Amino acid sequence: MPTIMAVSGSPSPASFTQEVLALTARRLRAAGHRVDTLAVRDLPAEALLGADTGHPAIADAVARLAAADAVVLATPVYKAAYSGLLKAFLDLLPQYALEGKVVLPLASGGSPAHTLAIDYGLRPVLASMRPAAITGAVFVPSNEARRGPDGRREVDPAVSARLAEAADRFEKLLAALAPAARSVPVREAA
Repeated sequence: MPTIMAVSGSPSPASFTQEVLALTARRLRAAGHRVDTLAVRDLPAEALLGADTGHPAIADAVARLAAADAVVLATPVYKAAYSGLLKAFLDLLPQYALEGKVVLPLASGGSPAHTLAIDYGLRPVLASMRPAAITGAVFVPSNEARRGPDGRREVDPAVSARLAEAADRFEKLLAALAPAARSVPVREAA
C-alpha cells in the first residue's frame, strides 16, 4: 500500500484546516493507506525560516516527504494566499521533491472568494516541483462548519462528501500511477 504524507500548513493545532486534514487522513487510513502526518508548525522556527536542511528535524521532515508516494497538503488561506508557514516548508524542499508523487491540495478560509488562492497561488508552486499529478483541490469555507460538543469545528455533511470524493479521486489516481511513481527518483535542485 502506498504511503501518503499529510502536511498541515496551519499555525494552529486546533484550526479548522487541521480538522479538514484529519478527516481526509482518517478516510485514507480507513482505506488501508499508511498516512504519515507532519504539522509544519511543530518544526523548529529558526531552522524552518532559515531553510536549515541540515537541522535534524528539518532533515527528517524532508526525508519523510521524499519517502512518501503521495502528499496531501492542507493550508488556511490568509489574505488570498496559502499560509506562509506552508510556503517556508515548500521553499526548503529540493526543487523536484514532488516528482512522481500525486498531490491533493486542501484549503480552508473565511470566504468562498478565497477559492482561487489554490489555483493561482499554490498549484503553480506545486507544479514546479514536478508531481506526477495534482488532483482537484478542495476549498472549505469556515462557514461550512459547526462547533462540536468539544468546541472544535466539524465540517457539514456536504463538506464531508466533497472531501470523500476528493480522497476517492486521489486514491484512484495514486493506484493508477503508483508503479510508475515508485520508479522515478527525486532529483536534487541544480
